[in-house]
Formats: sequence, C-alpha cells, structure tokens
Amino acid sequence: MKLIVGLGNPGPTYSLTRHNIGFMIIDKLINDLNPNNISKKSFEGELFKHKDILLLKPVTFMNLSGKSVQAVVNFYKIILDDILVIHDDIDIPFGAIKLKKGGGNGGHNGLKSIDSLITKEYDRLRLGVDKPEKKEMVASYVLSKFEPKEQEVLNKFINFGADIAKNWLDKSFNELKSNYSKRDGSWLYE
Repeated sequence: MKLIVGLGNPGPTYSLTRHNIGFMIIDKLINDLNPNNISKKSFEGELFKHKDILLLKPVTFMNLSGKSVQAVVNFYKIILDDILVIHDDIDIPFGAIKLKKGGGNGGHNGLKSIDSLITKEYDRLRLGVDKPEKKEMVASYVLSKFEPKEQEVLNKFINFGADIAKNWLDKSFNELKSNYSKRDGSWLYE
C-alpha cells in the first residue's frame, strides 16, 4: 500500500491559498483516478483508495497534520518508503519543484507535525509558492490566494504535480528527481 498525502487546511476559506497546494494536487488525483472514499472519523482526514494507493487530505488543520498521517500509517501498516507528502514551500520560487527524501521541515508546521509522529524519512514533493518580503508576513502570505499571474498557470502547476505523484508510484526516487525537478517557475510560462 502506498500513501500520498497532500497538506492543506480544510474549508472553503483556505481552498485556493498557497498553503493548500497539496490539497489541490490530491483533488486532481481524485478527479483522475476516481478512487473510493474510505474516510473514517479515526483517520482525521479525507481518505480515498484506488487499487493499492491511498490519497489523504488531513482535516486537522496544518499544524496537526501528523495526527491524520499517523492514524492512516498505523492502520494500514505503511512503511516510510511508501509515503509521499506533497506540500507548499516558501523557500523556493513559485513553480519550482523539488523532490526530497527526509530532511528538515523548513519551518513548515505540517511537516513538523508529521516528523514528530512518524519521523522524517518519507518522500516529499516540494512545490514552490515563493516567499513574502518580510519574515513576519509568512503566516498571512501562505494563507493568501495566488496572484492573478500565478492563477493563470496554476492548473498547469497542479497537473504537473499530479503527474509526478502518479509516477512516484512506480519509478525510482532518483529517476523522479532527475526528470521532474524544476529550479524555478519559468517552465510554467513556456
């Protein structure tokens, strides 16, 4: 069983914010794969199953995402090598994509929560959302909507992220890193 987790915050208030790009990718995968909804209250998230693939959107709010991930991991006895977490990353430009195994959380509260409950040696799909000018603006920035220019290419970004997640299911991590990483968002405007 493989688990793909998209990080975000539940509810319409947050639906199109930078912090919710992980949810947007999961929604695209749900649309493409037409999985069964197997959510349970104990999972603290929306859980979908397609063949041997689980798709999870924690509904705990970002800073408690690990509770949902841990519940699903424990229930299905999923090993760390079979977990991909998709999340926004303010340390890389909008449209940049990096694949990473383990490592630090970069101050991301969703990753902090997951790391504290299942350790940090899982695969990550980091999607660049850029950063605000001042550090004290980070919280409001990640909870803001994408700029109009970014919204024009957001579907392309989401579709590409979903393709990476699908390829993660059967390709080696190193192959993914070499074929799908993007240093910046210029590819979105080609």
